[in-house]
Amino acid sequence: MTLKLTITDVERLTVSVPFTPRCQVWNAREQYQWTISEVVRVTTDVPDLVGYGETMLHYTWGRVSEEAVARVKGRNPADCLGDDTLGCGLQMALYDLVGKALGVPAYRLLNLPQVREWCPISWWNVDMSPEDWAAEAQEAVSKGYTSHKLKGRPWWDIYAQVEAVSAVTPAHYHLDIDWNQMLVNESNAAPVLTRLDTYERVSLYESPIFQRDVEGNRLLRHKIKHPIAHHYGDPPFRSAIRDEVCDGFVVGGGVAGILQTAAQAAAFDKPFFLQVVGTGLSTALSAQLGAVLEMAQWPAVNCLNMYSDDLLTTPLTIQGGYVRVPDGPGLGVEVDEAALLRFKMAPPYEHPKLRLLLAIAWPDGRKRYYANIHQCWTDAYRGNLPIHERGAHLEMVADDGSPDWDALQTRAQSGPVFARA
Repeated sequence: MTLKLTITDVERLTVSVPFTPRCQVWNAREQYQWTISEVVRVTTDVPDLVGYGETMLHYTWGRVSEEAVARVKGRNPADCLGDDTLGCGLQMALYDLVGKALGVPAYRLLNLPQVREWCPISWWNVDMSPEDWAAEAQEAVSKGYTSHKLKGRPWWDIYAQVEAVSAVTPAHYHLDIDWNQMLVNESNAAPVLTRLDTYERVSLYESPIFQRDVEGNRLLRHKIKHPIAHHYGDPPFRSAIRDEVCDGFVVGGGVAGILQTAAQAAAFDKPFFLQVVGTGLSTALSAQLGAVLEMAQWPAVNCLNMYSDDLLTTPLTIQGGYVRVPDGPGLGVEVDEAALLRFKMAPPYEHPKLRLLLAIAWPDGRKRYYANIHQCWTDAYRGNLPIHERGAHLEMVADDGSPDWDALQTRAQSGPVFARA
């Protein structure tokens, strides 16, 4: 069948979709720009035929450029499919558009057989207090989730966090813990992970130590019982397979890149997470991909749960830990135009940087003050932090307007300030 269609216009509307209240509190440290999405609307010479996509402007594999917009105008959208250079939202909108024009779900455009009608999906949270993780987990269960991806950080008592979640969730609820390499090396990670192996809810570890450490990851895998996931490409895929550094991957990026990576993973029977982050549009694309990618067997990371609105007229169906693949044409979802207007954002398309004062605290009175979360990351990567000591926690020190707060925040900008309570 030949598709006779011409792109006439590409509109871009930037919105700021608020986080849910609990996510707002904890995301304020480092994900505060993630509320901002650019929604792309592609129109054609066929009246009322419109394709939609979205780009998380401050967390994306590719922004949509003016050059990309100019390149697709006047062309048949079918000729532009699979071009990752177009950027996230524009590419997504073209798959939505062509699927609608042909009356088929977007996964039918990927030239692969459908392998599932329901795709595994995970609730997502940055590091939080044990009490707030537990509250998030309870909400996740009520919304049909059975898997929870959490950010493990050395400045928290990870055992208390897992115990808090375990106390309020059913036995089939699973935790995937992502350290972003902050355990640094095998000697740090082995005692933590072997202890976490004993918790019923824990099921998988993501990037516990530096992924480039081939020998350390291989040793670590032989000491623990749960699988390790790495972000695809570090170390190179050939080394990851040959040297057996991980059990599977985290996969993201453009559609063409994802398909290529998925084919390599399938050749070696390696499961992976799809990491396609955003509101309802991005989650719908993730489900379309998961419908045909056989090894997309680990719960997808979409972060949909963070947002107070999904930008859709009808929510995606999530139950039993799976999201139903929308079977309507294109992405299979309808965008809520009223929500786009409600959350429309004026330039510049970024939120002002927050002035923070953070404190890592331990039960014996030790404290370290930091001016931002990135300093905490740096200390962790340099091996300067105790690893998951019992009772450790992160405090957000509220600005009380006092000269003392201001002076301490200024000092912390130069590096961590050591103190005792």
